[in-house]
Amino acid sequence: MSRTPGNARTPRTSRPPGPARTTRTAQQTAADRPDETTAPEPTSPAPSTTSAPALPLLRRFLHQDKDDAWAVRLLPRIVFGVAALYTVITLASQSGSSFVAVVTVLFLGLVLWFLRRRTQLLLALGVSILAIAFTGYFSAVGDAARTSEDASATVTGTAAFGYWALAGMALLGAWMVKNHPGRRGVTVVLADVILVIASVVGMFLPEAGVPLGFLGVLGVLAVRGSSAKAVTGRAGQALARLRKRKASDPTDS
Repeated sequence: MSRTPGNARTPRTSRPPGPARTTRTAQQTAADRPDETTAPEPTSPAPSTTSAPALPLLRRFLHQDKDDAWAVRLLPRIVFGVAALYTVITLASQSGSSFVAVVTVLFLGLVLWFLRRRTQLLLALGVSILAIAFTGYFSAVGDAARTSEDASATVTGTAAFGYWALAGMALLGAWMVKNHPGRRGVTVVLADVILVIASVVGMFLPEAGVPLGFLGVLGVLAVRGSSAKAVTGRAGQALARLRKRKASDPTDS
């Protein structure tokens, strides 16, 4: 059968682009090629915020709201701080001795503040100061008693310096050991107690006070130190080996 011309398919004609496509094409072209005549709008500079946080803090401090813990606590601290500073300056300006006393107290306060977490070192420093005070007092009492008995005797104070040097030796010896087996502050306490006892003995026997204190401090450092622990450990191991050898030897029946 032959197809009639009426049944022949006519080719589809391309439709002209609609307004939507034209608009998209124009937008893309404008985006790709911006118009040189349209300049970007100038932006105004942002205001500086350096002084802005200071005003709210000042308002919080002056308002003193009960719910604001920062503002409520800051005012009493400022008042008491100014009062304490004025009191310290007034006491220090009275005389030279009061100035030295105030400076010493402030120095000790700073030391205590920085060492508040190191209890062993703080304990050792406190006990060393007490030991220096006691040994100096006992040596002075002994010298005064000897001068009252013998007018030709002179107060030299060499025993006091010897005790102070031994107190420093105990303090340094406890911290010079790298691996200390026990607490270092307890070691200094024991050494200072023996040193005070030696100073009491030195009141009656001046020639034996400092040597006795030296031997006591050295013995405490040796017993409490790692070297003494190592020596005792090795001695224990040697004794254990000797016992094993004696047990392994055949005994006579």
